Amino acid sequence: MFKHGATATLAAAIAVAATAMRTAPAAPAAPAAPAAPAAPAAPAARGATGAGTGAAAPAAVAPPAAPGAGDAEAGLAPFFAHYDAYWKSIAVGTSDLQLRRATEPDRYVYTWTITAHGIFRLVYRDPVTQKSWLKIQDGHIRPLKYHGDDGSAAIDLDFDWDTGHARGKSEGKPVDLPLNGGTQDVMSIQLEIMLDLKRGNLPSLFKIIDKDEVKDFNYTNEGTARIHTTLGELDTIVVASQRTGNSRILRMWFAPSLGYVPVKAERTRDGRLEFAMRIKSLQR
Repeated sequence: MFKHGATATLAAAIAVAATAMRTAPAAPAAPAAPAAPAAPAAPAARGATGAGTGAAAPAAVAPPAAPGAGDAEAGLAPFFAHYDAYWKSIAVGTSDLQLRRATEPDRYVYTWTITAHGIFRLVYRDPVTQKSWLKIQDGHIRPLKYHGDDGSAAIDLDFDWDTGHARGKSEGKPVDLPLNGGTQDVMSIQLEIMLDLKRGNLPSLFKIIDKDEVKDFNYTNEGTARIHTTLGELDTIVVASQRTGNSRILRMWFAPSLGYVPVKAERTRDGRLEFAMRIKSLQR
């Protein structure tokens, strides 16, 4: 969802569009396109935020479907979450997160989609998508396959745990990276964090494959916060992640009462807000 590499790519493009919007002469903006629902979509070590806004009345949360045995055992349940996306204080589009069960037991597909609206569609005409295929093994997330596409470049990775390598292509370049027992991709890490928070044991370091590199990210449980969202008042756990030596910090607010689904996310740089997402609706 609020990946480091993916949000960096999207944020850079949004910044260009925002600058153009501020400097261009007044003209009618391109009509906003309706957000398309995320296509049904699904990848283990330990690896990956604007304030919620008020609403006249809380949005309805769909009643949870009966979880399968694997869901109960793994602590994961399918969901579809819809968010508003912001570049600094500017609404730039919508974002969708979907977790669904795959056909095989204990296997899932996790998809993140961002759809730009208005003038920002001049930069991103196609939705930015990321998808992770994964399984639950020994109570942890193990990524199996990853795909990312921003409309101009794509990343495809296959995780071969038997040989201990992740292979594929990143923006046309071959990738062959070593795997350790808990390596995550930029999508699967979020589900691993959800499981770790449920167990009350969040590791401080995760290895994450971001594009064509294995990167170390430091994770911190910053405590609890009660926030106002369109779903109502929610008690959340705030988790911050940051690469050593990098001024960018990604914060996510996870709601235990909603199965630890993230309800808010922010990415800041040097203390200044860059990119944010705020939940609008949730189906479980």
